[in-house]
Amino acid sequence: MSQSAHKSENISSQTAVREELRELLGVVGPVPLVDLLIERAFHLNATDIHFDPTGEGLRCRIRVDGLLHDILMVPLATMPQVISRLKLLAGMDITERRLAQDGHMANTLGERSRDIRVGSGPTIYGERLVLRLMPDAQSFERYDDLHELGLEPNQATQMERFIRAPYGMVLSVGPVGSGKSTTMYSCLKRLNDPAKSLITIEDPVERRMPGVNQIQVDPKINFSFVEALRGVLRQDPNVMMIGEIRDSETARIAVRAGLTGVMVLSTLHANDTASTIDVFRDFGIPPMFIADSLQGILSQRLMRKACLHCRQAYHPDEATCVILGIDPANAAATSLFRGQGCDSCFGTGYSGRTGIYEVMGLDAELRHEIIKGAPQNELMSIAKSKGMRTLDMAAIQKVTDGITTIEEMHRVLT
Repeated sequence: MSQSAHKSENISSQTAVREELRELLGVVGPVPLVDLLIERAFHLNATDIHFDPTGEGLRCRIRVDGLLHDILMVPLATMPQVISRLKLLAGMDITERRLAQDGHMANTLGERSRDIRVGSGPTIYGERLVLRLMPDAQSFERYDDLHELGLEPNQATQMERFIRAPYGMVLSVGPVGSGKSTTMYSCLKRLNDPAKSLITIEDPVERRMPGVNQIQVDPKINFSFVEALRGVLRQDPNVMMIGEIRDSETARIAVRAGLTGVMVLSTLHANDTASTIDVFRDFGIPPMFIADSLQGILSQRLMRKACLHCRQAYHPDEATCVILGIDPANAAATSLFRGQGCDSCFGTGYSGRTGIYEVMGLDAELRHEIIKGAPQNELMSIAKSKGMRTLDMAAIQKVTDGITTIEEMHRVLT
């Protein structure tokens, strides 16, 4: 199918999906309704489906480009059947309604191989379920190139240099849902070489990658990140990806691995590149080990892109010029873009997302300052003096390039 044909199919689905499901609700049972809803969510490039019980029925929403959209309200009489159908597909205990459960749907839905993680939990109105829709292998292929993620050319070059180092740590940091795992998978794919031993430790394994030994932790049997890490270090790895560094013991083992000949890729919750150092200090990692093990840190966020079908150009006002660093005298010659809202973007004015990045490479001066115990504001100042572009600078560039809007920049960064 051509790209234009695929877009047309996607647009028509976005326009008709609510009406289609509402019409079917009164005609078919919960089995075909659930199957169709999941398939339509994949067509719309949704990342999650939420089934929230209320006093009126089961509220169904899908998350597209980071925001939830109401799609259907299932009547109270049908709600138990829909929940039971979903739990049955996910291999959950349909008789247990009081405790939270995790499940996984088999890759049999839709026209391609699919992977769906399911979580349930009790509420005052009944059980709530959330389906996490993992991308298929074909959709992930386009992220093989770091430029496709939204990195600027010099940032992509820096990341390539970091991950090609013989050992050390490369971290992607940011809040939940900022694309950290996708970035690390892209780096891992670039390192996927038959001459190397690549191992991942994840919770859960999000994407299957041929040529990589992927391990899923299981807290139920006390097989944690720490236990998995200890075992992996005895298995002669060249490259090791840790899904997330969550605690001090995982951090210590990861740092030790980076110091002893392993390239370690991982994610961490931190506000920006410089604050990552403080997180490791809080984990109790000695400053010398932090400085010696880290190759580079990438901080990231995801921003929605202005919809290409309904975006319109406008000239910025004086306040916008000040924020974007534009000379107000040049406002009339400057064009920014803003989506007006249409059927293809759920009326939001946005369609698709791109990343903004802040990349800090550790050179001799920064390593020296880390060992001295320099605070994060000093580390940030040094990195900026060496040409590091901050998240704010990256966002401004996306706005002035017409990729996103100043409203989206404020939403993501404030």
